[in-house]
Amino acid sequence: MNTRTTMTDLSTRQLRAFLTLADSASFTRAAAACHLSQPAFSALIRGLEDQVGLRLFDRSTRHVALTPEGAALRPRAQRLLEEFEAALEGLRELAARERGRVSIALLPSLAAGWLPEVLAGFRARWPGITLSVADVLSEPCIERVQRGEADFALAAVRADTPELQAEPFCTDGFHLVLPAGHRLTQGPMPTPADLHGEAFIHLSRISSVRQYIEAALHPQVPPATLEVEQLATVAGLVRAGLGLSIVPALTLYQFQDPGLVTRPLAWPGLARQIYLVQRRDRGLSVAAQALHDWLTAHPPAP
Repeated sequence: MNTRTTMTDLSTRQLRAFLTLADSASFTRAAAACHLSQPAFSALIRGLEDQVGLRLFDRSTRHVALTPEGAALRPRAQRLLEEFEAALEGLRELAARERGRVSIALLPSLAAGWLPEVLAGFRARWPGITLSVADVLSEPCIERVQRGEADFALAAVRADTPELQAEPFCTDGFHLVLPAGHRLTQGPMPTPADLHGEAFIHLSRISSVRQYIEAALHPQVPPATLEVEQLATVAGLVRAGLGLSIVPALTLYQFQDPGLVTRPLAWPGLARQIYLVQRRDRGLSVAAQALHDWLTAHPPAP
């Protein structure tokens, strides 16, 4: 058999018929598996043998078996079909990524600081994918995934439930924010005891930031002098000398101001884990998986 010449001329239909007959050892069963009448299936096998110029099966009234030449063809035919199907799947994935749709939900601190540049790289790679971004707090992030409004979410809540699965995405440290000239801008890293007696600006209790701070500093949590919703408000209040605050490292873009000083805090337990959350009962679409893989390949810098 001239494999180099004939194998390139064989159709996938012929190869599938050949492999089906080799597996079943029955023209009747093989024809049924290929959804063909027995005469049509037999003609397909005869055409294959005519094309390669060799007998591939020994036939009797009760028995069908591969000839030595058929046995030699079998692994090559299997490999060719697997390669062809893998190529088709790759084309299908490429087509889906060129016209897919993805919806994600994530914390505002991630959406404003880290996401834009990463998303720009993704858009340049897959310009045909339509993107929807919801920049909301952790609980609304989780709710959007539960309701099917988001393919996946990045949230500071480990939502491991019968419906949802969560995998670690990144870890976020915390920084103390002070007005320039404050006594704690100099010297060793401030301790929780150094905050006693200081006016303190807290984010609202529903924020994951507030919850992490209270858990890490309990029972020595500084009482709130003011409680606000937005990080930009925190920056303005601290700059005006109305108090200090503790904020995640991923939000430091909000505090790049000559009137402010930020200092990293390495206190035990003061770290925020960000999780990637998705539903357990459904896989991601090709487009959503592409974005998932892109984001996990470009996590926030430590």
